[in-house]
Amino acid sequence: MNARRAILAAAAAGALVIGVPTAASAQTWWGWSGHHHSRPTPTPTVTPDADVTPTPTPSETSEPEPTDDTTATPDSAPVVDQETPAPAEDAEPAPTASPEAEEAATAPEADAEADSSDVPDASFVETFDTDAAAGQVTAVYPQSWQPYPDGTSGIYEPSKTVSVHDGVMDVQLGGAGAAGTFGTVDGAWGHVGGSFSVRAKATGGDGNGAAFMLWPTSGTWSDGEIDFPEGNFESSPSVFHHSMTPGNEADRVQLGTGVSWRDWHTYTVDWKPGESVTYSVDGKVLGTITHDVPTTAHRFMFQTGNWGDSGNLLIDWVSTTE
Repeated sequence: MNARRAILAAAAAGALVIGVPTAASAQTWWGWSGHHHSRPTPTPTVTPDADVTPTPTPSETSEPEPTDDTTATPDSAPVVDQETPAPAEDAEPAPTASPEAEEAATAPEADAEADSSDVPDASFVETFDTDAAAGQVTAVYPQSWQPYPDGTSGIYEPSKTVSVHDGVMDVQLGGAGAAGTFGTVDGAWGHVGGSFSVRAKATGGDGNGAAFMLWPTSGTWSDGEIDFPEGNFESSPSVFHHSMTPGNEADRVQLGTGVSWRDWHTYTVDWKPGESVTYSVDGKVLGTITHDVPTTAHRFMFQTGNWGDSGNLLIDWVSTTE
């Protein structure tokens, strides 16, 4: 595993105030519907645009069964001027092959080591080389991990759920959620464009899920929400690219990945402010979207819920440009 290469910056004095994306992805997760609605959640209606450019699905796994809210998938041309309703709150995602929910988390040391050469040479890279017990991650990684305060929204308890061992960040699932931002104290909230990658997998956790996202530092939803990867662990992760029209932020374009959370994959967002966002899995482009492209500062973060079966979200490394 490559040595940790996070850019170190002097921590600012005083308390760190962390903005919370209270509705990020509550709109789009099948498993989150009805669990975390901190603001009104109108049923989104997605209108695909002609400027979504899909490319073939990665060949590592077969594509999951399509869902009603899929607006564009990697192996089909975009549908123009056709409204596609979002899934109902009680809709069940199509099942994908997965290990037993009670599968114990095992350290993916050999697996991660085989892919270490693929870690980008970015301005911020964290490869989680130093072990840290739950409750000690912030102290060990003060310039890489900025967690939500315990008790946020009554869901998140990162000091109890997040640890680092054997070269991975290990997020325990079931009973409490986790959320936090990747990056340095000085740089994590100032991204205006760039490349953002994470290599991750999940074991167990059926009924739960994760949302990795670029969330506006302003906290204003219409400044743009970019979610990738996102979805329930028993299903397949997707892209959810949200509208920036005030009042219509729940509208979004979805791009399916055709891969499983149960396997190691690298998920990348390449964001050119005001121009385009390109989404890739393992270096293979899923699609490029050229509408509703943010132009203001964002942060790269993730959330997991406090429901569903026990399990583990494992993060091998994360990289961002600053």
